[in-house]
Amino acid sequence: MKGWILYKDATDTLRPEAYEINRFVEVAAEMGIELAVLSPEQFDLVVTRDDRKSVLVDGQETALPDFLLPRMGASTTYFALAVIRHLERLGVQTFNTSESIEVVKDKLYSHQILAQSNLPVAKTMLAKFPVEVDKVEQTIGFPVVVKIISGSQGTGVFLCENRGSLEDLMELVGATKSNVNIIMQEFIASSRGRDLRVITVGGRAVACMQRVSQDGSFKANISRGGRAEPFDITPEIEWLSTEVARLLGLDIAGIDLLFDGDHYRICEANSSPGFQGMEDCLPVSMPHEVFSFIAVRLGKLEYLSKANQEVLAGPNVASETRPLQAVERELDKVEEAVAGVDDADALSRPK
Repeated sequence: MKGWILYKDATDTLRPEAYEINRFVEVAAEMGIELAVLSPEQFDLVVTRDDRKSVLVDGQETALPDFLLPRMGASTTYFALAVIRHLERLGVQTFNTSESIEVVKDKLYSHQILAQSNLPVAKTMLAKFPVEVDKVEQTIGFPVVVKIISGSQGTGVFLCENRGSLEDLMELVGATKSNVNIIMQEFIASSRGRDLRVITVGGRAVACMQRVSQDGSFKANISRGGRAEPFDITPEIEWLSTEVARLLGLDIAGIDLLFDGDHYRICEANSSPGFQGMEDCLPVSMPHEVFSFIAVRLGKLEYLSKANQEVLAGPNVASETRPLQAVERELDKVEEAVAGVDDADALSRPK
């Protein structure tokens, strides 16, 4: 099985802090998967009907992979999206698709999709310049969370406790870049400084952690110093996270949930979730989960035994055997569905 990861850095320039990419490369080697990390700039896109089995990488014709794993998330540029779309049109399976990545990049649009299906999202409004503070106070109230439309790891997110702080922030934004797209979102007080990150793979909630701020900030991102703690996946958490991933078309997703009293509110979804904190606090191997799912989707079932062997060699056998067990359950469902179709066909045949 051959795959490519699309990332901002290529294999030969990977930095030690690129934890997730290095883990994918490490586990791929263990499982016998041929994996290369490429940056968008290495591609030359030539649209033609003649050659549909290769693409130009570093100026050389290169055979297409079995799958593409985009890992740029909210930082996905137009050129990177063009590369993903080009490979999709050539028949390469992508996890996630260009369409789902583009949808999730836009926090307002993704909230519109979720609200349409009556999911519990935070009240959100699109800012217009000059911002009408009175309207924000009437519609959202204070404190109010201010976000840029596309951002990740807590960047571009601010909390305005009152009218004055919002006016000051909007004055600064207007003076520097008034064409920036900003949303205003209600602040969920019961979730100040803490939230949940759930990672879903192939329609399953595979791991959940609570992130807790360590410096008094209202943001709890691990990349900003937050602490990761294991958190049980309740039926409500599982349903919310998998439903968000389904509605947004994400095969692999990081779903952020806010504590809302005894229940949860959807904060946002990520198409390229980080998982260092998840692996640090839980006995889970996210690359094994992802590659096992991809192997099933591509029909490369011979790689499942390799995944299971590597997992069984880990320190916690009981917890770490979930990837193969989950795959087996998925295969059982497929077999039952096929059997059901065969039975229906038999009943419908003339005797």
